[in-house]
Amino acid sequence: MDKMRQVRLAKDAMDRDWADPDLDLVAVAAHAGYSRYHFIRAFKEAYGETPGQYLTHRRIERAEDLLRTANLSVTEICHLVGFSSVGTFSARFKAWTGLTPSEYRTKHVGRGAALIPGCYAMLWAGGFRSAPGPGQQRNSGEAG
Repeated sequence: MDKMRQVRLAKDAMDRDWADPDLDLVAVAAHAGYSRYHFIRAFKEAYGETPGQYLTHRRIERAEDLLRTANLSVTEICHLVGFSSVGTFSARFKAWTGLTPSEYRTKHVGRGAALIPGCYAMLWAGGFRSAPGPGQQRNSGEAG
């Protein structure tokens, strides 16, 4: 297997498991078949940043999306995207975006639609179906 393919397998694992706060460099490097030190060098050579930097950027991008669209606290978002410390999350977020998570939300939420809980959006879009009433039958295509 060529070197780039090995590193890509590890990057795919990071893309898949980015929200896991226990994502371990040793385990990710094992996907590539490298020691963690060799993997860090190979990853940086291939992608221009270390695996840790890549993972942090991936998590912050997801946090930006959640801050704009979800009605969740900064602490909830911090944990959802894989950070275990709100302080570390806020510091890394500010270093990446130039704004604290709260400032980012204040700046970007007012520009789009109001935050809508997912359950209401699903109800409005017809995503929930009510159970048939007495004397009604299910459509033949519905599971029983």
